[in-house]
Amino acid sequence: MSNIVDNQVLDPKFAEGVDVDLQPVKERIMDTVSYAAAFMGGCVSIGTFSMGAALIGTLTVTQAVLAMTIGCLVIAVALALVGVCGHKYGVPFVVQLRSTFGFSGVKIPGFLRGVPAIVWFGFQSWVGAGAINSCFNILFGYNNLPVVFGCFTVLQVLLAIKGFHGIKWLENFSCIFIIGILVYMLYVVRTKFAVEIGSMFDNIQGTWGMPFWAATTAFLGIYSTMILNASDYSRNVKHEIKAPKKACIYTVAILPVTLFMGLIGLLVTAATGNSDPVVVFSTTMGSKTLTIITLLFIAFAQVTTNVLNNIVPPSYVLMEQFKMKWSWATILVGILSVCVMPWKLVTEESAKGLDLFVKFYSAFLGPIFAVMVVDFFVLRQMKLDVNTLYDREGQFKGINWAAVIAILVGSVCSLYIMDLSWYVSLIPTALVYVILMKALPGSKGFRKGTILE
Repeated sequence: MSNIVDNQVLDPKFAEGVDVDLQPVKERIMDTVSYAAAFMGGCVSIGTFSMGAALIGTLTVTQAVLAMTIGCLVIAVALALVGVCGHKYGVPFVVQLRSTFGFSGVKIPGFLRGVPAIVWFGFQSWVGAGAINSCFNILFGYNNLPVVFGCFTVLQVLLAIKGFHGIKWLENFSCIFIIGILVYMLYVVRTKFAVEIGSMFDNIQGTWGMPFWAATTAFLGIYSTMILNASDYSRNVKHEIKAPKKACIYTVAILPVTLFMGLIGLLVTAATGNSDPVVVFSTTMGSKTLTIITLLFIAFAQVTTNVLNNIVPPSYVLMEQFKMKWSWATILVGILSVCVMPWKLVTEESAKGLDLFVKFYSAFLGPIFAVMVVDFFVLRQMKLDVNTLYDREGQFKGINWAAVIAILVGSVCSLYIMDLSWYVSLIPTALVYVILMKALPGSKGFRKGTILE
């Protein structure tokens, strides 16, 4: 049966041979509550904990909170903008990119989106496995982190294989107690380490200059990967939930979770000197029951984040590039996440390194965001023919060098001022893209259907 999308019909000849997960969705399964729950569960990231830890000695607590808030608001708007295409036409991120980069050119943004996701998947799986291993040690005297890590990674891959129906169930269940546990963890940190925290922050003057705005970039950067593939999520949302409402959903879901995780990371590291939440909470809770509950929450939080944000996007990329089935793509993502050696990323000296890593890949992802938004909203006026997105011999065949050159220019601007990488890339990238789309002979096919035609 044909897929009906925004009053358009996908021609069966283009659907032939295309995995059903890459075709426009047939069923919208996410309502307002489910969608908010998905993002609330998907944003409980230990990476946010590490970004909070990296602010020690630079910002006051008030400045840190404001930096996180600004980053989250920018994220919400960006997610809403990029997700309009997927919501309107039901297509995933890798298909949406074809109108901008071309069928062959999709490899570039796909790679730049997939690698950070796999790194974070490995990082967060190791942290979650550490929490489970600590529980086993407390309860049964069993201590074998590598084995627990392997089993934990397999579990997450199996959950992801179920697709968005499984993700919806998982995230709806998780949001019931996520905020409650985070509030409790922050309370424990604030009360147990009040003297140490006060002593640490008494001598910090803070700043509203470059370090402050760099901090907003760091928290924005954590989700900059998620921004690009917003269509992978929004395509599952019911038609009546429009972009402004989705922006509100993103804000309500992302902001409180980010604030709690970032503050816990900032305060607990300032008080103990240890940026590993598993070590801190396994030794300071004062109650075996509470310790186990907290550690299990940390582990569960990694599952909700990884399944939604770090397995789905690279799996779609692998499906697009290598014609893989969804199940095999998710398995390969799991294997690759082990290959990044996450045990090297969770050491105390890695907090600053992760901060640099986020800023570095944001230098490339900001320009991709700019090109996608300009192409869809400005040049195409939000109008696409779904069939052209699946016609490999049509107007989007090959590589759109206007997009490739534009993101290279934007990335150079970002790397020049890496602390503000995401922000400084947007305008240069947008201008170069429009100019090249109009001037490059090789982009003639991509101009069809735009205001430049």
